[in-house]
Amino acid sequence: MKSKLPRPRLRGWVTPRWLYGLGIVALLLALSPGFAPLKWLAIAAAAAHALARAAAVISMPPSGRIRVTRLTDDHFALRRPALLRYAVENDSSTRLRAGIIETPVRTLQMIDDETTGGVPAHSRATLERRALPVARGSDGFGALYLWYETMLGLVRRRVEIPASQPFRVFPDLSAVKRYGALHVRNRLIEAGLRRMHLRGTGTEFESLREWADGDAFRSIDWKATARRGKTMVAQHEVERSQNVVLLLDCGRLMTPRVGEQRKFDYAVTAALSLASVAGLASDRVGVVAFAGEVLAASAPRSTRSSIARITELLYDLEPRFEEANYASAFAYLRAHVHKRSLIVFLTDVIDPLAQAALLAELGSLARRHLLVCVFMNDAAVAEALSTPPREVVDAYRAGVALELLEERRTAAAILGRTGAIVVDVPAAKLTTALIDEYLRVKQRGLL
Repeated sequence: MKSKLPRPRLRGWVTPRWLYGLGIVALLLALSPGFAPLKWLAIAAAAAHALARAAAVISMPPSGRIRVTRLTDDHFALRRPALLRYAVENDSSTRLRAGIIETPVRTLQMIDDETTGGVPAHSRATLERRALPVARGSDGFGALYLWYETMLGLVRRRVEIPASQPFRVFPDLSAVKRYGALHVRNRLIEAGLRRMHLRGTGTEFESLREWADGDAFRSIDWKATARRGKTMVAQHEVERSQNVVLLLDCGRLMTPRVGEQRKFDYAVTAALSLASVAGLASDRVGVVAFAGEVLAASAPRSTRSSIARITELLYDLEPRFEEANYASAFAYLRAHVHKRSLIVFLTDVIDPLAQAALLAELGSLARRHLLVCVFMNDAAVAEALSTPPREVVDAYRAGVALELLEERRTAAAILGRTGAIVVDVPAAKLTTALIDEYLRVKQRGLL
């Protein structure tokens, strides 16, 4: 965003270099009672200091000769370091030193307090500062605070520049690029993305042929038989495009932090990464996000616009401090998803009370669809169990960690008995583990 500097209210502010000079004058005056010549030296230094400051004020270019342009993109990726860039144009005949400070924003952590650099006369310089996106969602830059001074550094001017600019922080989808390079050409082709005759009847029509011994009676196409006067059989192949529905728990169990992010942030990143890879595989992708009620939903579609719609639905979605209504979410699925689909359920079911409500619904869902239950474990639990306790507090910590681990194992075993596939990995490995599981499902033709 390009802005012309407003005229500052003051001609100049003091600088650290000016204060150092004033300190030298004060020191000379403090030492002068013991050595008289220092008094005259202090007076001379004070006069020179005042003249230099006056000259700096006079030579300071007007604010209208300085322009600032923010070159920053309007989108960032969560927890991926970003560079904020600014173009400073100096139309004056004086070389300047400039610094820029941003108004604090909720979603960005400024690694550098300010960015500074020299700007030659009648030229332009680009200044950069580092930032780290720490939260997803929509946000906006506010005013810029710029100071500039001559290279002598005795006078500084400060101005506030209105430079509002909206931006968005998306989940980090870098894993999709890695899988696009390593897997899409190889493993996805093996998974049946090209039309291959696999074992089974399939659901997608391919061609007609005459009946032969061994053909199933149900494969006879009676309309074609009537038209041609001989028994014809319809050949089918395994359907290339399949449904993938992302079922995202936005309840209180997803609010705890694992490391630097919440469990929900990891789940959103994994869900969008899987949606992108499934889109490359020509699968139809939909989403249902819920807490006490359904918060966002999109029917399975195979177009690129549907992936963009899912991204828009999820990138700024926040978890709620309320119990997730599993019955309502599964009822919504039963009402809107009729075709057999891959249901990817991202949740955390370590709470025994939540397990009881959840498992009551999973049986019927697993009988109709292929269910993948995904939850992430905390590395702190494994660390507490792997470290020998040295104090009483360590023993208590290990006991709690063991109890949590047993609850997770019990939940995974119960889910497995319902026919669900369970993915339970550390949060940092969630995205890659989920994509790997999706590729295994495609390879084995489980849908």
